[in-house]
Amino acid sequence: MHLSSSGMADLSATHEFYLTADVPGIGGRLKDRPEDFLVEEIPAYEPCGEGEHLYLLVEKRNHATLSVVRMLADHFGVRRDAVGFAGLKDKVAITRQLFSIHVPGKKAEDFPLFEREGVTIHWVDKHSNKLRRGHLVGNRFIVRVRGVEPSKIVMAHRSLSILGRLGVPNRIGEQRFGILQNNHLIGRALIMGDHQAIVDELLGPSQLFPKSQDEARRLYTEGKYLDAMGMLPRSLHTERRVLASLARGAKPKNAIGAIERMQVSFYITALQSAVFNRVLDWRLNTSQDSGGGIGVLHAGDLAFKHDSGAVFAVTDEMRNASADAAQSLARRAAEFEISPSGPMWGHRMMRPTEGGTTDKSEVAALMEYGLTVEDLNRYAAKAWDPEPGERRPLRVRLTQPDVEAGVDEHGAYIKCVFELPRGSFATTVMRELMKPGRADGATTRDEDDEESDAR
Repeated sequence: MHLSSSGMADLSATHEFYLTADVPGIGGRLKDRPEDFLVEEIPAYEPCGEGEHLYLLVEKRNHATLSVVRMLADHFGVRRDAVGFAGLKDKVAITRQLFSIHVPGKKAEDFPLFEREGVTIHWVDKHSNKLRRGHLVGNRFIVRVRGVEPSKIVMAHRSLSILGRLGVPNRIGEQRFGILQNNHLIGRALIMGDHQAIVDELLGPSQLFPKSQDEARRLYTEGKYLDAMGMLPRSLHTERRVLASLARGAKPKNAIGAIERMQVSFYITALQSAVFNRVLDWRLNTSQDSGGGIGVLHAGDLAFKHDSGAVFAVTDEMRNASADAAQSLARRAAEFEISPSGPMWGHRMMRPTEGGTTDKSEVAALMEYGLTVEDLNRYAAKAWDPEPGERRPLRVRLTQPDVEAGVDEHGAYIKCVFELPRGSFATTVMRELMKPGRADGATTRDEDDEESDAR
């Protein structure tokens, strides 16, 4: 396990184990331009045509989801928490997704035309409830990999076929951890109540990316908060708000009050995600089972039911009760009805049997980030709206796969098409195909999560 100088796990090394390890990577680059990464949300339901919420189908280009939330809130004159969305979408991409706006007693015609560069509203309807995280089935992706030889389509097809058969390791993509890959460390500092660490991680120089906003971050370390704010892009809303608070004389404990509640939730979720990724890596690295162990259930696991999201414990008695019972469990896993799950740690998360192998691995992953279960419980007891935690499947099903190679005015490419359920990341699929580190390819980091993060 790789640790940074601060003792925290180095997220740049979390994607260490590939399910498609026997297939060479195709290399290449993602997101040379927004048109190379297309995402379309698959909604869970259609608006009914009446109610207090406007539903908008929005196409955005080079905008983070939260930036569009701010635009819509300002345009419709509502609080940001009156804007709903089902999942986050990539920034460097062209994406289509639904948003809802709570405007009781009003209709679309009561508002001026929405005009923002890179954002288009395709249609407006009404519905009776707010669109909330998780209100989607999944997403469809069309991804072009640049800087590759078209002949490598054979390897791309092999890897995609393996993922279609065995499932995709449900790794949480690097977008979750932000442009400096430290959102999880901000989340840890929030859990621990370390106010100075929160502002330092948010505003200070980055060890992983020392050239990222280096001048602004140097000015922060010198206490020149207004100068630092002037050097930061306007898109970095949270950083600018905290700097403004510090410039007014606030201490770190009070300055972090400028972080919006939704953003605090994302930092905590990033911490949960980092721990989950460690558990997933442990399973892929230690299991001798076919498919890296992410499709095989052992006693002590918590099985995730893909149709409902419900979880049940796999016990020795269940596995050993009879040959029929064991075969039934294996059949359900083989048919993708159920899968092993990992932790998105929180005070209400269902834990495996304490002291068992599965539980020990999950607690050990939490401790790698310098945290204990008691730390989480203490934070939950005093937080206004703590993340409750949940179980996340270690694999997800990939459907409708297709691969083709071609050449256009921008050069050669390999195009990959597939659908994923909510909560999963297309970049995880693409890393399995590209294998950065083994080939010349590298994915990109967005300021926003990708598509399906919806819990």
